[in-house]
Parts: sequence; C-alpha cells; structure tokens
Amino acid sequence: MNDTLNPRQRAAVRYIDGPLLVLAGAGSGKTRVITHKIAYLVQECGISARHIAAVTFTNKAAREMKARVGQLLGGKEGRGLKVSTFHTLGLNIIRRELKTLGFKSGFSIMDSQDNLTLIRELMRDQYSENHNLAEQIQWKISDWKNGLISPGRAKSIAEDKIEAIAAEIYEGLQRSLKAYNAVDFDDLILRPVELFRDHPEALERWQNRIRYLLVDEYQDTNGSQYELVKQLVGTRGALTVVGDDDQSVYAWRGARPENLRTLQEDFPRLEVIKLEQNYRSAGRILKAANQLIGNN
Repeated sequence: MNDTLNPRQRAAVRYIDGPLLVLAGAGSGKTRVITHKIAYLVQECGISARHIAAVTFTNKAAREMKARVGQLLGGKEGRGLKVSTFHTLGLNIIRRELKTLGFKSGFSIMDSQDNLTLIRELMRDQYSENHNLAEQIQWKISDWKNGLISPGRAKSIAEDKIEAIAAEIYEGLQRSLKAYNAVDFDDLILRPVELFRDHPEALERWQNRIRYLLVDEYQDTNGSQYELVKQLVGTRGALTVVGDDDQSVYAWRGARPENLRTLQEDFPRLEVIKLEQNYRSAGRILKAANQLIGNN
C-alpha cells in the first residue's frame, strides 16, 4: 500500500502515537496521505472503518476522497466509513440527537435566501427604517455563529448601532428557527458544539462512534468547526489534520488559518510533518510561487 508514498508521506500515514499536523502545499500529495492513512488504520491498526471519520470542505472533495479510499480498501473493509463535509457531519449529529436538542422529527434546513427572508421579516417589525441592512446583518450573525458567540454575548460586545440591531435580530432569528423546527447553515456546526458542551453523555456517545478523525484543508476551519474537532477528539488525541499554512480559501467565511498554530497549544503532544515534494508544479513555477508567498 505504501509503495507509492515518499518517505514524508509514509511517516505521516504511519504516525498514530498522538495528534498529527501535516503541513502540505498544493500538489504535495496531502489527499493521498489522508486516503492511505484511512486504509492503514483499518488494515494495519485494526480500527473498524465505521469508527473513522474524514471531513473536508466540499461535497466534490468528499466524494473523490471516498472513491480513492474505496480503491485501497476492498470488500467489506470500508463499510461504515464516514467521509463528508463539516456541515454534513453536523447534520448527521443533529439527526441522531434531535430529542436531546429539542427538535421534532422532520426538522428542516433554511438556505441562505430563506434565512435572509426571515431576517427581513424580523426587521420589518422592529427596524423597518433599516431594512436595507438585512444582508449586512445576515453576514454579521453568521460571523458570530461561526465564532461561537451567543445572542446575549453579541449584545454585550456590539460596537455600533448596526451591530446592536444585528444582535437583537440574532436573538429573534434563533427563536424563530426553533419555532419553525428549523436550523440554518451555520447552525449545522453551532448546534452540535452546543450539544456536546451541555450534554457530556452525548459527547461520549460520539467520541465512541468516531475513534479517529482526519481533517483536510484544516487552514479553512472557522471557530465553531475547530471547536467541534476538539470536542470529538477529546483527550484521546486520535487526530490527523492536513493544512497549508500559506493558503486559506474561505477567509471570507470566517476561516481562521491561525487554527494551525492554536493546535500546538491545545494538543501539546502534536507532531508536525511537512510535505515538501511537489507532484504538480515544475520547479521554476514552484520556486516563483514560494518567493511570492514569502514576500506576502
């Protein structure tokens, strides 16, 4: 299985003594590390695929990753493996924990447009003169949710009139979503984090269900996603994250590349392996790209 891996990749695949950060630029084979590590965990470490979860940021990337793992694991070996986006993982947690979260069966997910419509309705009742700020307020609420800031906390840290309005609308939005038996996109991460914070027995259930967690494109995680990772991993430290410390695609969505550095603080036993061999770019292109990154 490891014949196609270079020495750094092989070291990353085989390291299971604690949490691992793999720093890897584009074209250095980071997805190969994740897929081969899943196969290694199943075939060499005796961890059932149903107790392994890998998360990334797009459905396309998740499908491709699962297909590549399928080529490495034959027959029943890969049965139960969870490869998904963060939000799909959160949705699965909510579905299994509906009663604990206080939802009824048949709950729904409001898309961005429905969410904006609801915000406009709430503003029409209280702040009709500021109706043109709805999209700005929607973005601010999303930012607070991704940073795990509650409506009450948002009210106390609001820095101007617009943020004060946003905090009021945020509180009303959460009440309305609960009344509609619904969540919005950001709640797919926020609700599981709140669940695990307030219900240790639910967290223990999921820590037993997910015994090894792998995260791709880690530099694109926001505050709530990072907290979910920490909760699921707990003290076990069965974690591999792969990230590029020079690239964050989703900064506009609350991504915090500094989460790469924070890992060292939260996981003192963290091992770091850097993949430096690039399989896509010619040497001249790669050198120019690295010079540009260094200047930036």
